[in-house]
Amino acid sequence: MDISSYFDEVRRMNKRQLYYQVLNFGMIVSSALMIWKGLMVVTHSESPIVVVLSGSMEPAFFRGDLLFLTNYQDDPLQAGEVVVFKVEGREIPIVHRIIKLHEQKDGQMKFLTKGDNNQVDDRGLYASGQMWLKRKDVVGRARGFLPYIGMVTIIMNDYPSFKYVLLIGLGCFVLLNRE
Repeated sequence: MDISSYFDEVRRMNKRQLYYQVLNFGMIVSSALMIWKGLMVVTHSESPIVVVLSGSMEPAFFRGDLLFLTNYQDDPLQAGEVVVFKVEGREIPIVHRIIKLHEQKDGQMKFLTKGDNNQVDDRGLYASGQMWLKRKDVVGRARGFLPYIGMVTIIMNDYPSFKYVLLIGLGCFVLLNRE
């Protein structure tokens, strides 16, 4: 079957079938958004699930691993734990391990991170002039992971045209397998 036959199939659908398909798609999208927002509330994290995008944390986590995060403010940070943090001026969060904690005179904690597979600490990744991270920089703490599940996300980022191929393929699958 070629692509024009799929479009012919859509044209042959009556309005009721087409509305039904659009409604089903809308329900799937809204359900996914509700699940995501629910996870944000339960985990106290703006991003409860992240994908490891580089090899800087090998052998603990590999590129494509899916991490589950929590960000409870009352849990104290500890040296050795893996955190996901955002740095001013960078859009993509970084997954690295806390290597040093520094308590200030006012009781607040500052900390230094490093990727397990990196030779030096992360001060070169922080904002200009920043020597330590603060609690406000933390997006979440790694609580669990699924290996390589996030490779689909990496492929879609590395090869943007793959998104469209996947979308067309899913659309064709739905059309062919509808009742």
